[in-house]
Amino acid sequence: MKYLFLTLSIFGWLISSGIEAQSYRKNTTPEYIDQYKDLAVKEMKRVGIPASITMAQGILESGNGNSTLARKSNNHFGIKCHSDWKGKRVYHDDDAKGECFRKYKTVYESYIDHSEFLVGKKRYASLFELKLTDYKGWAKGLKKAGYATDPKYAHSLINIIEKYKLHQLDENKHWKKPASSGSNDNFEIVTFNTHIIEYNNGVKYIAVEEGDSFESVSEEFGLRPWELYHYNDLPKTAKMQDHRYIYIQGKKGKAHKSHASHVVKADEDLHYISQKYGVKMSKLRKFNNLNEGAKVKEGDQLNLRKRKK
Repeated sequence: MKYLFLTLSIFGWLISSGIEAQSYRKNTTPEYIDQYKDLAVKEMKRVGIPASITMAQGILESGNGNSTLARKSNNHFGIKCHSDWKGKRVYHDDDAKGECFRKYKTVYESYIDHSEFLVGKKRYASLFELKLTDYKGWAKGLKKAGYATDPKYAHSLINIIEKYKLHQLDENKHWKKPASSGSNDNFEIVTFNTHIIEYNNGVKYIAVEEGDSFESVSEEFGLRPWELYHYNDLPKTAKMQDHRYIYIQGKKGKAHKSHASHVVKADEDLHYISQKYGVKMSKLRKFNNLNEGAKVKEGDQLNLRKRKK
């Protein structure tokens, strides 16, 4: 009787396990892309991490969202707790047994935290000097900065990006499945009616396109026209079409450490140099002991990071 009970118990467990396994169907990579691409693009616009990199990391770290960590904790990027984490925790075997990982209420929280994690760590700061379209530089930089221990991590990210053409997301384009496709690996591209955000000296800017105005660009990015004038050291009479690019956030107080000074060339003025290096005009005046309205001339050497003695 004891053996019969044991047999029935095992049989029942196998049936229940089979039902549970059958009720869970694993995502394919194209399905994962289709489901979460908008989150990656949204975060790219918000903080400047290439959507291709975010998607490739999500695919790789979560196994297309199929990992236990992703399904039960909504952690799609394998981010561990670290000492500064105040949220919920879950323990999972990784490089060591019983490691602490972050737990989220939603997948989007995981995407947001992934962005904040990269933005907030000094070791990733140099990545934000790269162009949004430089996915290879980002992949190699993440590995070099210690995001993952796998020696082939950068290679894996690049392979995923190129196989699924994820780099087209960085070009401000979007995916959708074609109506008549017989393959899940085929996609077509639909363009967004928005600008590509680039970074100079860690400051967001856009290339000015035909038809752009201070009103239209400010509306697109949730700003007010006066903010764009202020960010770019421009008078309210300025016309956007007279400029090649426009900053959509305030410029920095000094240039990147690789640019300590600048020798003024013909036809360059202080505003041009301010825009070129992403430094506020008021700071350039202060660094170089220039009064309001003072002009620079060809051959002048301007300090870009500290005041002249």
